Amino acid sequence: MKRGLAAGFISLITYLFVVIITTPNLTALTALNAAIKVNGIIVFGFAIAIGFQVYVSNYGKSLGCNIFGQRKGIVGTSSSTALSSFFSFFSLVPLGCCGSWLLILSLLPSVFGSTFSVILIQYSKPLSYLGLIIVIGYTTFAAIKLRQKLKSMEISEDQRKISFM
Repeated sequence: MKRGLAAGFISLITYLFVVIITTPNLTALTALNAAIKVNGIIVFGFAIAIGFQVYVSNYGKSLGCNIFGQRKGIVGTSSSTALSSFFSFFSLVPLGCCGSWLLILSLLPSVFGSTFSVILIQYSKPLSYLGLIIVIGYTTFAAIKLRQKLKSMEISEDQRKISFM
């Protein structure tokens, strides 16, 4: 439980720290207030989902139950989290928050092309929510998978008890 809470808290602090660092023209409190008002669901949704996923993963490992193998769970969640967070910062730019992201926005057309860059900027909010849905879905899938493995472990344990009698 402690690791899950720590992971959720670290993801929350990291997001808010990036907001402060990339917003030199606003005070830290103003930037944080704007970020939470505009992207509150995304900010806290990620913190809760990541914390819950770390809890589920560690709980499964403590019982000797490896849900997805070595790396699959971490890679899938971290990439969708990073992408969704990246998109969510774009929605803060019109508020004067995360002004340093304007530099990144100006580089997008040379990297991706103008049309794709406009789509990324125009639909940054829905893309952020899509990323959050992916993280929540993946976390839910991990919890369901753990529950199934725990049930199968109980059944096999009960069968072993019967065979010893």
